[in-house]
Amino acid sequence: MTSIKPFDISKRRVLEAYWHVKANRGAAGIDDESIEMFEADLSRNLHKLWNRLASGSYFPPPVRQVQIPKRQGGVRILGVPTVADRIAQQVVKARVEGELEMLFHPDSYGYRPNKSAADAVAVTRERCWKYDWCVEFDIRRAFDELDWDLLRTAIRKHVKDPWALLYIERWLTAPAVSPDGHPVQRTKGVPQGSVIGPTMMNLFMHYCFDAWMQRERPRNPFARYCDDAVAHCRSKNEAEALLAAIDRRLQECKLQMHPEKSGVVYCKDGSRRGLYPRIQFTFLGYSVLQKHTDKEFIMN
Repeated sequence: MTSIKPFDISKRRVLEAYWHVKANRGAAGIDDESIEMFEADLSRNLHKLWNRLASGSYFPPPVRQVQIPKRQGGVRILGVPTVADRIAQQVVKARVEGELEMLFHPDSYGYRPNKSAADAVAVTRERCWKYDWCVEFDIRRAFDELDWDLLRTAIRKHVKDPWALLYIERWLTAPAVSPDGHPVQRTKGVPQGSVIGPTMMNLFMHYCFDAWMQRERPRNPFARYCDDAVAHCRSKNEAEALLAAIDRRLQECKLQMHPEKSGVVYCKDGSRRGLYPRIQFTFLGYSVLQKHTDKEFIMN
């Protein structure tokens, strides 16, 4: 299953990565090669990829950028790797994911095994019954804005395999090709749409938010899904202060809170009959409770 190569990457590991990529489907990358086209000479293609990965000679091709319209207007830029590159990324992700899973907070729900958006909403709904107020926030262009130096510090602390470090660095700095065909030299961020990107996002946000909340605000439970989160508070003043503190923390980590998707929310239900009217509150697209969002507390 292995050969004498600088890096101990088995052929079996590459084959399992291919099965995972095949199950997830996905569009063609910069080479216009679909999964079906890759499978036309599957054995040769997988052997070539394994040989390059195990020898240290694998260099990722540029990422194809695709514009996806947002429901609220504007576009989101996705980075689509080639089929072979997605398999290579899955090889590394499978190697580092287990160790990082032991690090990640139990209330981090995005892009993790056996966790989902529905789980995040369920725990948020339950906590809204216990806490009168909460803070909801979203990060503007989170995948695009991750600072490489901060991310590298976290990667080097937890990823010890030389080959995993090597290839993660190459994916971080790989160029992109814009929708109109022009080369794009990247200086920060991870492509949204890559295989390894969500794992890197969770690692970054673990230190940027999760561990910081545990250290600085242990009495405020939270649920985070990627760059979208809700944290619970006992009072309006506490929620107001927490929102401001989170905003400062994100800025320290070179991220920006989304002004139109962040604010303080009153958890009104049948037992809370205050001055605040009933307004639908959603988290990750799911209904949580009838709530009031006090827009004056949104951070600009």
